[in-house]
Amino acid sequence: MTGESPAERPDDRVPSVLRFATELVAWVAAPWALAGCSWVLAVLSVVVLIGLPTCFSTPGDKAKVLIAVPGWVTILLVLLQLVAAVVSSWLAWPMWAALAVTLLAAATVVTERRRWQWLAVRRG
Repeated sequence: MTGESPAERPDDRVPSVLRFATELVAWVAAPWALAGCSWVLAVLSVVVLIGLPTCFSTPGDKAKVLIAVPGWVTILLVLLQLVAAVVSSWLAWPMWAALAVTLLAAATVVTERRRWQWLAVRRG
């Protein structure tokens, strides 16, 4: 921990709701899209999409940090979730659903900007 007060962290109530919604979509859409190729890949996708952000986090961003990483790693993990949600939804679901997921991911990116700027200067 860098000793900075939590007040310096940007308010991310709305971004966190959008981020979590996109993560949920990724956790469902990725295995759904991969199930036709391999059930092993489908299971592995869930393990990666849930396991990596659970294990690796930036101090100050979460209350409990198992393995501390710099902020840019946390940003990449969020981007992984967003890409998985969008790509998988286009592969597995009807166009209207994939379009809704794409709009959700875009809204997440827009609202995450302040948090990402804050994370970009954080060290693990």
